[in-house]
Amino acid sequence: MNSLSSSPTPSISPSMSLSATLRVSSFLRHKLFLAPSRASALRRNVSHLRFLSSSPSRRTVHHPVKARRGGGQEDDGGLGNGSLTAVVKDGTGDGRDGRVLPFELHKEAMDSYMAYALSVLLGRALPDVRDGLKPVHRRILYAMHELGLSSRKPFKKCARVVGEVLGKFHPHGDNAVYDSMVRMAQDFSLRFPLIQGHGNFGSIDADPPAAMRYTECRLEALTEAILLADLEQDTVDFVPNFDSSQKEPSLLPARLPTLLLNGSSGIAVGMATNIPPHNLGELVDVLCALIHNPEASLQELLEYMPGPDFPTGGLIMGNLGILAAYRTGRGRIVVRGKADIELLDSKTKRSAVIIKEIPYQTNKSSLVEKIAELVENKTLEGINDIRDESDRSGMRVVIELKRGADPSIVLNNLYRLTALQSSFNCNMVGILDGQPKQMGLKELLQAFLEFRCSVVERRARYKLSQAQDRRHIVEGIVVGLDNLDRVIDIIKEAKGNAAASAGLKEEFNLSDKQAEAVLDINLRRLNLLERKKFVDESASLMEQISKLTELLSSRKNILQLIEQEALELKNKFSSPRRSILDDSDGGQLEDIDVIPNEEMLLAFSEKGYVKRMKPSTFNLQNRGTIGKSVGKLRVNDAMSDFIVCRSHDHVLYFSDRGIVYSAYAYKIPESSRTAAGTPLIQIISLSEGERITSIVPVTEFAEDQFLVMLTVNGYIKKVSLNYFSAIRSTGIIAIQLVPGDELKWVRCCTNDDLVAMASQNGMVILSSCDIIRALSRNTRGAIAMRLKEGDKMASMDIIPAPRHTDLDKAAEDSISYDKGGSGPWLLFVSENGYGKRVPLSSFKKSPLNRVGLIGYKFSSEDRLAAVFVVGFSLTEDGESDEQVVLVSQSGTVNRIKVRDISIQSRYARGVILMRLEHAGKIQSASLISASAEEAAELLPGMQSEEATTNAGTAEGISMSS
Repeated sequence: MNSLSSSPTPSISPSMSLSATLRVSSFLRHKLFLAPSRASALRRNVSHLRFLSSSPSRRTVHHPVKARRGGGQEDDGGLGNGSLTAVVKDGTGDGRDGRVLPFELHKEAMDSYMAYALSVLLGRALPDVRDGLKPVHRRILYAMHELGLSSRKPFKKCARVVGEVLGKFHPHGDNAVYDSMVRMAQDFSLRFPLIQGHGNFGSIDADPPAAMRYTECRLEALTEAILLADLEQDTVDFVPNFDSSQKEPSLLPARLPTLLLNGSSGIAVGMATNIPPHNLGELVDVLCALIHNPEASLQELLEYMPGPDFPTGGLIMGNLGILAAYRTGRGRIVVRGKADIELLDSKTKRSAVIIKEIPYQTNKSSLVEKIAELVENKTLEGINDIRDESDRSGMRVVIELKRGADPSIVLNNLYRLTALQSSFNCNMVGILDGQPKQMGLKELLQAFLEFRCSVVERRARYKLSQAQDRRHIVEGIVVGLDNLDRVIDIIKEAKGNAAASAGLKEEFNLSDKQAEAVLDINLRRLNLLERKKFVDESASLMEQISKLTELLSSRKNILQLIEQEALELKNKFSSPRRSILDDSDGGQLEDIDVIPNEEMLLAFSEKGYVKRMKPSTFNLQNRGTIGKSVGKLRVNDAMSDFIVCRSHDHVLYFSDRGIVYSAYAYKIPESSRTAAGTPLIQIISLSEGERITSIVPVTEFAEDQFLVMLTVNGYIKKVSLNYFSAIRSTGIIAIQLVPGDELKWVRCCTNDDLVAMASQNGMVILSSCDIIRALSRNTRGAIAMRLKEGDKMASMDIIPAPRHTDLDKAAEDSISYDKGGSGPWLLFVSENGYGKRVPLSSFKKSPLNRVGLIGYKFSSEDRLAAVFVVGFSLTEDGESDEQVVLVSQSGTVNRIKVRDISIQSRYARGVILMRLEHAGKIQSASLISASAEEAAELLPGMQSEEATTNAGTAEGISMSS
């Protein structure tokens, strides 16, 4: 059954059509056809409606209609429920009803709704791809152009422009027109404003603009050059306005894709658009690149225009969202505000976060209010005061921090909890060929180039026609000047203007226009100089015609002209990029971004419990004291490892089975000294019966770093640290072990370092890491030391390259075993709590697979527990500045100065470091720098990279178990 609506509607997307059909049909079913009372009301009200007849036998006229619900006594023509009958009167006046046309109401409502939706799409909300403007913006600019409000003319009241737009082109509300005009003048809304405003045009704090009677405006020079140039040269079609009283341009002859230059946003019926702004110089570059290479890929285009350029600046995080938006037309771009950290008071070390730029379309005042609310609710900590010090010179929001607060942590929390980091959801939808379409970057640029080619071609044809007409007239004038006497005679003899014109045409074979031009020449222009001007003009016009003809003969020439005009605009109007592209990540803030990178102590037990403590937990004590307890342990449990690292370090856990696991250090819950700790199996996925034997914290996975692994039975191997940068949750193989062997020690090193290994019987081998061949993870390694029967490896430590350069020279000098001897030294710690320092120069470098040199002579009941290289951190008197932390099997901890341990020979027994009458034996020993805690006291809240000494790990940690 044909609908009574006869006006065709342009095609739209199927998804929008379906959704509109469902909404309208559902509405009509529920609102119109459920209650009889509503149906009767409909019959009463719909009789006042008028429908258009579609009968082909007579012309279309408006008639009053009576509508009745299908059913009852009336015949509905088999339509059943859901239809109405339209009775159309023929208007003859004889009292008889006209034709009766039954139709489906939901279909008529759907068609009407779709017509309304298309009207919103095409006439209001969506911009045209070709000139990048919505109708209201196009009409405002054209009206200002017609009023003569150029960039060189005085300002004129905005109310005058709004009235011009409303009266001639845009019959809508004055507030809608004025709001659109205001946005085109805001430098924080458009990357390149199109209107120059004078007065209050609002602010980034969402302050409203002044009334239109107070503000003034005129066009920007950029608008005239890009959008309004060549408008009068037949470059675009003109269409009638709403009352057909005059004409307006259907498009503006844009020289650059304004849709990408300033972006656009709008919400239509069933779809929306949100296009980011871009930099003018980059836009010209990518347009020229596409002109030279129409088959250029998206990656090649991104070399010229890597991303949007927002008027408010900011940091664009990652390029995945940009790639998606440019490829498909839809993507999510993460934008951060730009902030600096300033030191307010050098004495108190108080600092502040200074916000200088915020994300695009973010309200600054709302952002400040949100921060204050979070501080008041204690959601955001470490902030003392907030001040908005923004002025005409720029944005400046000062966030003062409390003493000891980490500025980077506070800033990351601001990114995570406020609009200081927000997303721009690209949806690049525009009107192309009368239909809304979602396009990527290349498709959009190609559509603009097609439009620009047509504009240039139409302009060239218009100029060619004008030049040909003018040359035709000039040629006639030159003929008249060459025969001036005869022309005068013909004019004198003629009875009138018509006779004179006819005589000139007959005498000199001129056209009507040429004859009229000859007759219009003033007497003052009859001299020889004026004749020469006409001859020169004719030659110039001939040259112009030749160039225009050549331009129109080839599309390549047209594209070259487009490129030339675009480059001229770039040279005149381009400005530096405001938004900075950051490829580091996609703006996703993890837990590590809001956790301070502080130094921490990690304590591990043999039963697999771990806890994290602050370095100040254990105070410095003297040699020979009992020590302080590390906390209560489980039954039959003992301390295994005690290391120092930082919160952001990757902690590599090596098990006795040669498997390595990884987790961030901050994943270990912080606890007090007396707490029992957290089971390690809750942090990493350990197998049943598997024990962690070595722990290595890593700050950065450098390419020149290696891990040296040593087993109990004396096998050693070196593996690149990069192999362990990505470890799955279930762990990966670090070394292949034979039955009866287990992985015990793992240290970081470089090829220039030395490795010191010692057995439980006190034998020592000093070898270069360079001679240890780098292997893959799934290998066994080589023999490190020839062990006697019953002997096993006891410890291993790394000597950094800068510390062993003078070993050969020191070996030749006399060695002093006094307390004032120069380092470095090997620090030996026995299981019975004895220890000593032996100068490193007492040991010579040797290959692997040797018996080694005696480093400590033990009694039959004692064995070596650990060996360290000390003397890397020295005080002014040349003594060691390190401290050693000893942990007994019962969990007692003793922290003493290394300088208090005697320097003795390789054969000496040593001195008492820790009394163990009731505490068993030394379970583990760790070496830390004394300067770490001192630096924390001197520089509260600051992280000192030099607070720890590099003695075996990336953070200056040496340990043994």
